[in-house]
Amino acid sequence: MPTAPAEESTSEPTTNRRRQMFRALSYRNYRLFWSGAFLSNIGTWMQAVAQGFLVYEFTHSPFWLGLDGFVALAPALALTLAGGVFADLVDRRRLLLYTQAVAGIAALGLAVLISTKVIHQADNIWTSNVWMILIFSFITGCCMSLASPSYLALTFDLVRREDLANAVALNSTQFQLSRAVGPFFAGLGLKLGLAGCFYANGFSFGAVVVALSMVRFNKSARPPESTRSVRDKRALWNDLLDGFRYARNRPRVSALLSISAVNSFFGAPYLTFLPIFARDIFHLGGTGLALLMGTAGAGAFFGALGLAYLGDFKRKGWSVIGGAFGFGVCLIAFALSRQLTVSLIFLFAVGFSIVTSIAVVNTLLQQLVTDQMRGRVMSMFILSFMGTMPFGNLLAGAASHRFGAPHTLAAGGLIIALYSLIVGTVNDRLRELH
Repeated sequence: MPTAPAEESTSEPTTNRRRQMFRALSYRNYRLFWSGAFLSNIGTWMQAVAQGFLVYEFTHSPFWLGLDGFVALAPALALTLAGGVFADLVDRRRLLLYTQAVAGIAALGLAVLISTKVIHQADNIWTSNVWMILIFSFITGCCMSLASPSYLALTFDLVRREDLANAVALNSTQFQLSRAVGPFFAGLGLKLGLAGCFYANGFSFGAVVVALSMVRFNKSARPPESTRSVRDKRALWNDLLDGFRYARNRPRVSALLSISAVNSFFGAPYLTFLPIFARDIFHLGGTGLALLMGTAGAGAFFGALGLAYLGDFKRKGWSVIGGAFGFGVCLIAFALSRQLTVSLIFLFAVGFSIVTSIAVVNTLLQQLVTDQMRGRVMSMFILSFMGTMPFGNLLAGAASHRFGAPHTLAAGGLIIALYSLIVGTVNDRLRELH
């Protein structure tokens, strides 16, 4: 098992939770990783706001919003599991460096096309070249799909096992804080021009590349590398099947993955549809979209911060089930509300509840699996959450044409709430997880 360098040792244990909630940041390597990822994610959310606004403004089509979400996340279906195998076989840090660099170049390329008016508003969707956005979404999706398992597994290499839960919670905190901060900056950027948000995202990838370049492992802390080559296709395929068998034969692991998948498939389209609520329901425009996304991000941030404060708390199984149920209920309330203040309250609760479920799923999976299977199981976790999103977005986009975005989201929330109740009722071992 990889251990932290001697000079990275933390202070003596204390019962003061306010000090314990930032314990993982006492590791130099983790601080670098955390800071670089935070700055990069701010840029990512800036582009998410700008891209959603641009696609809907140019197409006026919920289907195109869903299609863009599908294209961005579809690579996860093919590449996330492969990325999980790579995370167990190759240098995770190097894989992250390469994929983040390519994603940054893709964002800059899209920024250039927008600023030079190659992509522009027109009467015809195809002459506006909006389809080019889909290409860059696909490239970025490929990079993220390959990188995500290594991103999660690398956390285990940067801190000691006893600090893993805190490190996972702080990872979630920085990601969710970027969800709140990124849309705020996007709202400012939209007043100056759409391209600025894309440029900001492109350059923000430099932060994580620099941070990862500065991470240094001692020999005792360096992640073990496999003696097999990634070119051995049969071995890779066998590794992949071993990962599936491993998860299938562990009911608690399978249950956690299923909750993640249902939350994502039926719930994630709310982010894709926020431009519809901002423009057509609340009549707020681009800055309103930033407000809605920032509110959801703020709720998620406080949820993650609460988990970091609680540390290695008991009854994590109940947190997973209760968070999923709350997510479904709050999603229904947000979808059906027509009062902005009420909608913002429930949108905040949506972000809060989903994090208290999914972030704890992440922690439990990291604690339940063996070191040899960590990369593959974490790739399944990402696939359960990210891999189901493209189909959820595509299905929700098509359904919204007939039933409308609010009723489509409400139906998804109802399914999530019912599923979490069923799983929580019949699965005693999941409820008992600590």
